[in-house]
Amino acid sequence: MRIGSIALVTTLLAMLAAVGWFAYSGLSAGSKPMPTEGYIALIAGVTVSTIIGVGLMALVFYSSRHGYDDLPQRDDDV
Repeated sequence: MRIGSIALVTTLLAMLAAVGWFAYSGLSAGSKPMPTEGYIALIAGVTVSTIIGVGLMALVFYSSRHGYDDLPQRDDDV
């Protein structure tokens, strides 16, 4: 692996570790526990966001593969 690839992987793993630590510390805070409705709302929000993200990425790949992103072509034969 090149130095740039190693730096990229190291940076991404450090960011993943930081996100995991912040999520753990936020969910295990010493204050009142989150009610069941909060967990339901959290799961619903993550699910809807994931569905929207996957759907938009599918549209990007679909439009790219079917030529919708190509430059328009002129017909000078008219």
